[in-house]
Amino acid sequence: MSSRERLWTKSFILLGLSNLLLYVAIEMLLPTLPIFADERGGSGSQIGMLLGIFTFSAVLSRLLISFGLKKFGKRKMLLIGVLISLIGMASHYAANSVSALLTLRVIHGFGFGIATALYVTLVSDVIPAARRGEGMGYFAMGNAISFSLGPLFGLWLLDQYDFSVLFGAGVIILAIALVLLLLVRKTGELTEAIPAPAPPAYGSTVRKHSAWTEIIEPKVLVPSFLGSFVGFSFGGLLSFVTLFSMEIGIKETGCFFLVVAISEVLIRFVSGPLFDRKGASWVLIPAPVFCIVGCVLLYYTDSLMMLLLAGVFSGAGFGALFPALQAWVINLVEQERRGLASATYYNFLDLGIGFGSILLGVVVSLTGYAAMFLLSGILYALFLIVYFMYLLRKQ
Repeated sequence: MSSRERLWTKSFILLGLSNLLLYVAIEMLLPTLPIFADERGGSGSQIGMLLGIFTFSAVLSRLLISFGLKKFGKRKMLLIGVLISLIGMASHYAANSVSALLTLRVIHGFGFGIATALYVTLVSDVIPAARRGEGMGYFAMGNAISFSLGPLFGLWLLDQYDFSVLFGAGVIILAIALVLLLLVRKTGELTEAIPAPAPPAYGSTVRKHSAWTEIIEPKVLVPSFLGSFVGFSFGGLLSFVTLFSMEIGIKETGCFFLVVAISEVLIRFVSGPLFDRKGASWVLIPAPVFCIVGCVLLYYTDSLMMLLLAGVFSGAGFGALFPALQAWVINLVEQERRGLASATYYNFLDLGIGFGSILLGVVVSLTGYAAMFLLSGILYALFLIVYFMYLLRKQ
């Protein structure tokens, strides 16, 4: 294998570890902040807003990302994003009520939005094109691992100590992530400058970028739109599975997150190479079916065993969908547009998560948790319908 085909470079590993730590710091708040709000009399819609307002802030930051890239470049923008996330985590100390917490989540979400888009952009530069599906799958394993470690660590800290220790741990984790990024700068494997485009051939037209294309990449609208369906359904799962488990008398909620994470990791050893060899459809068709099965199982869950089985299917489905959509997005654009393309994808994904956590919170208030999970399954069915329509139109 030639050096150009190497996947596990120093930059790839450091970026993966730093990305993992960013997500651990985020995920450790997912099961704990709803408890914070619930203990202080927060309603279902307010609990949903904890995740919703965070994601909307992330979306806003990514709409401005192209302007920041022109001024600072990719590495510096990523460092700025992680630094803002660190400040946002530390600001949680000032949250003495649900309304104050909602306000402070805006800062945290702004930094998270910048960081997530730039991690994908930088790592796509060091992954060989022929192994992009596989590489994105391995890189996104950090998200899957954090989905287990984060909630477990957060719930343990809250059980043993209190929210101040929880937030302090988050600050330390993000500080380490920042140090790892500084080490990436010293490897020399990434190039800051983007090669100048070749002059257009005689008689050809030059693509002009309007103000609209400075904040959204049109070429990736289809996979990004599909990502919004995934985010909508997953937002409900992230926001309410802990409270749902408590309602039906299951205390081992951490086991659910662990099973989901293991399922996410294992599926990527199959889905990534399958994406590269066979194409996107071999992943994007079966994966939503797994998610639908997981949602239906949650609807009927009345025991720990059923909850864990739902976690297996949900983890496998989301674990295959997320990196496959990422790789599809990167494959559709030129290198100099990857930052904006990643921002567009994450914006649609997070808009789905934001609206999903808020609207499904309203559904919880009206119908209960079980019906909300069933509604989430319908969103994955819509994903399949839209994707089949896209394939028919393409043919």
